[in-house]
Amino acid sequence: MKRFEELIAPHLDAAYNLARWLTGNDSAARDVVQESALRAFRFLQRFADGNAKAWFLTIVRNESYTWLKASAGRHWVAIDDDMVTDDGPLSHSQTPELLAIHTENAALLQQALCALPPAFREVIVLKELEDLPYKDIALVVDIPIGTVMSRLARARALLKLELLKLHDHE
Repeated sequence: MKRFEELIAPHLDAAYNLARWLTGNDSAARDVVQESALRAFRFLQRFADGNAKAWFLTIVRNESYTWLKASAGRHWVAIDDDMVTDDGPLSHSQTPELLAIHTENAALLQQALCALPPAFREVIVLKELEDLPYKDIALVVDIPIGTVMSRLARARALLKLELLKLHDHE
């Protein structure tokens, strides 16, 4: 129990944050975190030394996707890393962060982020909201670090487009 409290408990907020953004549902996020914590507790003896946060967030991510697959009325979109063309780097005046500040409405940012496919949403949440390093995101999402960087660039570009669409509809 003490090991669980030391290794997993400090990351419960990050776990909820990830689950909330992936499921889009507060109640589901709480359930996912509870189930993930139970799994982490049950399999803690298998966790050697390493990055406990990345290990736990991997469990949360998997549980979130299990919930999404099981939930009725959800439409899954296959994510192909080549499906979005990269138009080059964003200028400093066009970053998603600055666009969100200019709209002065966090609800628009939340709406735009929710419009992203889950594979893009999760890398944005893990990098921008949880401030995980690329190597930890690669562990959580189980993709190469280069794919993390390209997916994050594409996610930011998609987020920018969503924010522009929402901003134009105001």
